[in-house]
Amino acid sequence: MVSGPTDGHRKRKPKDYASDQEVRWCPGCGDYSVLTQVRKVLAANGADPDRVVFISGIGCAGRLPYYMATYGIHGIHGRAPAIASGLRLVRPDLDIWVITSDGDGLAIGGNHLMHALRRNMDLKIILMNNRVYGLTKGQASPTSEPNKVTVSTPFGSLIGQLSPCTFAVGCEATFVARSVDMIPDHLEYVLGRAMAHRGAAFIEVYQNCNVFNDGAFSYATDRRLRADHIIELAHGRALVFGKGLDKGIRLTGGYQPEIVRIGQNGVSETDLLVHDERCSSPALAFLLTRLQHPDFPEPIGVFRDVRLPTYNEMLDRQIGSLRAPGMPIDVQEVINGADNWLVE
Repeated sequence: MVSGPTDGHRKRKPKDYASDQEVRWCPGCGDYSVLTQVRKVLAANGADPDRVVFISGIGCAGRLPYYMATYGIHGIHGRAPAIASGLRLVRPDLDIWVITSDGDGLAIGGNHLMHALRRNMDLKIILMNNRVYGLTKGQASPTSEPNKVTVSTPFGSLIGQLSPCTFAVGCEATFVARSVDMIPDHLEYVLGRAMAHRGAAFIEVYQNCNVFNDGAFSYATDRRLRADHIIELAHGRALVFGKGLDKGIRLTGGYQPEIVRIGQNGVSETDLLVHDERCSSPALAFLLTRLQHPDFPEPIGVFRDVRLPTYNEMLDRQIGSLRAPGMPIDVQEVINGADNWLVE
């Protein structure tokens, strides 16, 4: 749900959501950008700070709740989605945000994140991906590239990297998006879309760790490079990219994507793959999440945005079906069930 201002008159500003705590991340960290855009989105929606909660796990990103003048919980490693799910069930009136990262959310917390997404819990989940463990000084994370040399993989990582958006689409999250810390306007847009969504909204943010993995996303942040290395998704539009918007993605046999040049060999924009974020099947969104640098330009924007019943809505319907008209439910009787034994 999206809340509104309690007084009905004063327009809120981003600074209204800033706590009195000193923001302490490394200078140049991408987390600063995420914090700024989150505050701007809350202000634009007139969110009531008394009805907003930020819940985080462990990691550099986990500090964000301290810097918000809202309610917050700094939970234990990987458990933020579980805490947030419990809160959502008892407080459907709150705006609940989960702040996690590639280590916290996809390693120890992968199981909790998976179930929050597949249940379509009404949560906004921001996963900051810097492809390394930053807080614990630079070990390889689930999103580290193959052959990545780190303090925990001194001869190179032996396994492939996990794509957070592929993971989210595979769990059939009803909203999946990706943005970049250093493209603030786009990040603000994506976060605003997520806040308006009812259901599990998952946002991956490419976030630079300038201490332990600096430049991991330079192809997406460097203004001289990014036009040829990212595609900005737009519903109903063909997948076009490049400085001159002269390149695109089309499908070949076996549903394999390929890069083509518009105007060459008879290729026109009508031959290109057209994005449909509202498609009921997650297949197209899944395919797009598999476009990875350096073989393909990487999509940013909204991969999927569909409306399905939330877990709260389904639970309310189930409870309603058990309740006789005008009769309260005996919760203890439901817990006991029909089959029980007395142990003497």
